[in-house]
This record gives sequence, C-alpha cells and structure tokens, in this order.
Amino acid sequence: MKMTILLSVVLIAFLWPNFVLADIIYEVIDLGTLGGDESEARSINDASQIVGRADGRATLFDLTGTGNNIDLGTLWKYESYAFSINDAGQIVGRALDLLTCWRATLFDPTGAGNNFDLGTLGGDRSHAYSINDANQVVGLAQNSQGYWHATLFDSNNPNNNLDLGTLGGSSSVARSINDAGQIVGCAYNDYGQWRASLFDPTGAGNNIDLNTIIDPPIGWTLMYAYDINNSGWIVGQGLVGGGGPRRNAQGEYHAFLLVPKPPCLYTLAGDLNDDCKVDFYDFAIMAANWLVDCWIEPTDPACVPK
Repeated sequence: MKMTILLSVVLIAFLWPNFVLADIIYEVIDLGTLGGDESEARSINDASQIVGRADGRATLFDLTGTGNNIDLGTLWKYESYAFSINDAGQIVGRALDLLTCWRATLFDPTGAGNNFDLGTLGGDRSHAYSINDANQVVGLAQNSQGYWHATLFDSNNPNNNLDLGTLGGSSSVARSINDAGQIVGCAYNDYGQWRASLFDPTGAGNNIDLNTIIDPPIGWTLMYAYDINNSGWIVGQGLVGGGGPRRNAQGEYHAFLLVPKPPCLYTLAGDLNDDCKVDFYDFAIMAANWLVDCWIEPTDPACVPK
C-alpha cells in the first residue's frame, strides 16, 4: 500500500452545508442541544442525517438548526452516545444498562425508545462504533475474562457476536467497517504494543498488522486505524521517526492515509516491497532486517508467514 500524510482537524456540533473550495467559505449551523448547554456531532450519512450526543444523551440532530432534535434515549440509565449512522438511518453507539454498564446499542431512530442491547462477548461491557449499509456493526466488547476485543455484532442475536481477536496480545478495538465488510482498528501485538490493524471478518484470527503491508515501510509505526472508506482507503494515527509505541525525541504522532495500490504483475529479483522496481526502499528494507533469523526469532515483526 502507498501511504500519504494528511492533517487532522477536530470540529464539533456544527454543520457546513455550503463549501467554496477557492475561498474556503463555510456556513455554520448550530445544531443545538436537548435543552442544555452541550452537544457533539459524530457522524453524518449521505442523506445528511446527523447523530451524536447532547446533554449526555444520544441524539439525532435537526439539520435545519431549528432545535427539533430527537433524544434517542438509553437502555435503562440516564446516559447514551450515538457514534455512527448508515445511509438507511440506522444508528449505533452505547448506552447505560440497569447495572450502569456501557452496552453497545442499536438505537430506535424515532426516539420511541425501542433500543436494542447488542450484547457482549461474555463480559459486562461493550461499545458499537460503526455501522455500514449492510447493517454490519463493529466495536469492542468484554469477553468472559474481562478483556476488550474487537467485535462484529449481530444486530438480531447478541449470542452470535463474533470475537475478531487481536494480533497476539490481550486487547483490540474495531473502529470502522465499510460496505464491503472490511474492518479496521487497532490491536495489541505479542509485545503489548498497539498496532493499526485490518481484521479478519470471519473471526478466524487472520488479522493483519498494517505495518507489515505498507510501502515504504521505513520510518513509520502505524498505531491506530480509525476509518476505512468504500475504496479501501484507511486513515489513522502513527508515529513518524520513532520505533516505539510512545512519543519520544525521535518521533512525532502524525495522521496517515493508506491508499491501496495495484499489485505488481511481474516478479523482479530484489523487489522486496512488490512495487515492480528495485530502489532505495528495497535496500532500506534489507538493511532494517539485517541479521534477523526467523528460525531463531519467529516472533520478530519482520517474520511474516507466507
């Protein structure tokens, strides 16, 4: 995959319907609250339906800005949060249950309160972060041992929720699913480090550390994948210039974009990154893996199974 750096901007609780590229002009619409003083918009679909939270409650916002926002309710207790809405208007997020545990929730978009608890993996808590147009829902849930694992939720039967596993570590989270069913997020590897991940949607555990399939691979540690679109483009955050999971003097956190590139149709000796050419990056790959012996250290990140 080819990688490009993007800048990230955080903006909350307003909508820009008019955008003029040449002059960078925005019309700001205050989406309001549910009567209080706080709101946050988190997702918008192609029909311009907007969800998020207002005054501690999951909310379907009135995009006209006239304040006719819909309180989506909870499961039992007072708080809830809507994270994602698909083009059919189905909404997912989290809500507090009777025991004050956060539970992944499929919300009733009418606000009538017929919300559905999406369940867990045998534990007490869960969160739903994304729903695609095929009504597939992903997020994370606790298993019976109390570990958080990336989860593909069954919106009809919580007993059929699928544990998407990790990269060998204890925890993981699925952040986004596109209409093709591709799922991204992050997971702990064998060394207890967060790594941006592409999850096996079958639950068989053939998850991919995105660091193993980027081109060029040198100088980056991709840590968190937050979203994937229908073209397979992935965005997230990684460490540039450092080798560890935390910010240090040699590295900075940068936003990243991963763009799939077509496979090479030819075999070229010395082409270590499969880009149909032998160049500096191939030598850099060889240098970075110099003296790695996969027979002795099969868990080394450079040792990728065929």
